Amino acid sequence: MLGMVMCVVTVVLFLLTILPLFSFNHWIFRVWEFPRVQLTLLAVLSATSCLFLNNPSFQFPLIGINLAVACYQLAWIIPYTRLSTKQVQQVAQHLDVQKLKILTSNVLMTNHSAPKLLDLISKKQPDVIVTLESDQWWQDALSTIHEDYPYRVNKPLDNLYGMHLFSRFPLEDIEVLELVEEGVPSIQCDLVLPDKHRVKCYFLHPAPPSPTENETAKPRDKELLMIAKEVADRDDPLLVTGDLNDVAWSPTTRAFRQISGLKDPRIGRGMFNTFHVDYPFLRWPLDHIFHSDHFGLVDIQRLPSIDSDHFPLFVELAFKGSN
Repeated sequence: MLGMVMCVVTVVLFLLTILPLFSFNHWIFRVWEFPRVQLTLLAVLSATSCLFLNNPSFQFPLIGINLAVACYQLAWIIPYTRLSTKQVQQVAQHLDVQKLKILTSNVLMTNHSAPKLLDLISKKQPDVIVTLESDQWWQDALSTIHEDYPYRVNKPLDNLYGMHLFSRFPLEDIEVLELVEEGVPSIQCDLVLPDKHRVKCYFLHPAPPSPTENETAKPRDKELLMIAKEVADRDDPLLVTGDLNDVAWSPTTRAFRQISGLKDPRIGRGMFNTFHVDYPFLRWPLDHIFHSDHFGLVDIQRLPSIDSDHFPLFVELAFKGSN
């Protein structure tokens, strides 16, 4: 009986591993790029269970397949562990350089725990705040921070793709664009730092491939790669952040980094899984921040829950100057 169970488990893990390798954009194929950590752990557990089988004729092949699955999945996720070299230089907090603190939060439109987000803002004192899934209710609830954040971009929507931007620093050349899909906006602007350097910023929230959203990953991938190509030839300070509805280790996000040349401060430091708050075993990094080589990292944290399905992400960068 155990042998039959392990055969089925091994076949399922193998199939879930190879499905993303097919050149199909349907969510049934692409969704298995997300749980690579979970598939790695399950493959190791399956290989261990196979040690208790009594028939070597299929015991060792099953162990081999499970270990191959685990190694393949591990190759994707290992950059987001401390076993990998840090991609972004660490900068000490006490250094007297221009710093930039960013808080990104997918608030979940139906969640009304604004006081919890306001409490985090009070504690972390970010320079820039971007909220995703924020509607008119959230716009009104966050009006109490207007005095501290005089520069704002409001795009309230009731379709789960509203977006709000709050900044202590001036925002110029602001554009609110629907790059790929109607009703799915992004914000592009120049952030003017106190030392007068300008940072080109992109705040994104493309729709995910899923049975309740887009049937395929094509719109999301198109938006991410469109931005990657746009910034690839720029040599000014750049920042891209938001809920990209893609995991850090997916082929699309990997292509985004390679094409854009932007850095990921999580590499070599950890995964900083922001979704899903309610299911600890089913978590992955959906909220991202990428930046040009003009910045070093002071701090990166996954913040406590605000009753959304996403944890907020906090990053403090230090401006190093020109490349």
